[in-house]
Amino acid sequence: MSETPSNSTDPDSELGFELRKRRRWPWVAGAAVVVVGVAAAITIPLLTPSASANDTAGATLYVATAEGNSSEQALVNYVAANVAPKYGITVQFKGLSDSNTINRAVSDGEVAATVYQHKLWLGQVLESNPDFKEEAATPVFRWGFGLWSDKYTDVSQIPDGGTISLYSDPANEAQGLWILDSAGLITLKPGTSKGTATQDDIESNPKNLKFTLLDFAAQSRSLPDLDAAVGYTEYYLAANIPIAKQIFAPQAPDEFAGQLTIGSDFKDSDNIKKLVAAFQDPAVQNFLATDPSVAGILLPLSAN
Repeated sequence: MSETPSNSTDPDSELGFELRKRRRWPWVAGAAVVVVGVAAAITIPLLTPSASANDTAGATLYVATAEGNSSEQALVNYVAANVAPKYGITVQFKGLSDSNTINRAVSDGEVAATVYQHKLWLGQVLESNPDFKEEAATPVFRWGFGLWSDKYTDVSQIPDGGTISLYSDPANEAQGLWILDSAGLITLKPGTSKGTATQDDIESNPKNLKFTLLDFAAQSRSLPDLDAAVGYTEYYLAANIPIAKQIFAPQAPDEFAGQLTIGSDFKDSDNIKKLVAAFQDPAVQNFLATDPSVAGILLPLSAN
């Protein structure tokens, strides 16, 4: 939050009167010059921020995701250690507290990029924060995302009138509806966009399923009380729910691929061009396909 500086009155006329009357103008004027000089020394650096690392040769480029996200941190650390040196850049992971903090830091050039969001989530962020200047530079991975149940082992077993949880944000609710449509549990209206579907776009619901919206962590904790839920693998594994409880998980469409997101003002800088190239390196896809630190959570773009 910025504050608007208050206006101060101009003391020149009063000083002029005193100067003429007391004949002390050399001393007062000298003091005024010193004050102005000090003010300039304080003000100028604040009005001239240091250059972003994005535009500074040899600077460390930070790629940020949410604090505590071990899989995304493992991906960034892999790129930093094994891929970035090939492109002549230094990369380091940085954990930040929340979505707005991450995206503002990317927009302002405080960090070089983030890999935590798909285009649809980014669209929500930009709609809510029109001052942010960001764009998706390249897809990097697909998240593990599917239908989970603590009661049933097959989609066909979900009963009439069953309760299914979707995520409470619009973009991931849309992905959940796409999963249910793919599983044959509902049918979306023809022409419905995968990325913007809402419950109003359901054309048929033959099992009269009921839907409840929950956030990421609450959904996985609530699984025993639901017939099924549609969510991200990482939250279920973090809640010690075995992958066997995921009963349906088709490959997510391109709309939901995790993107390397960069600040639009920096997209033409050499550092950012090299960073994008590093995340496009085939070694990244091999890491996603083979490394146990991201298994089932971050999938390669070509994952089945």
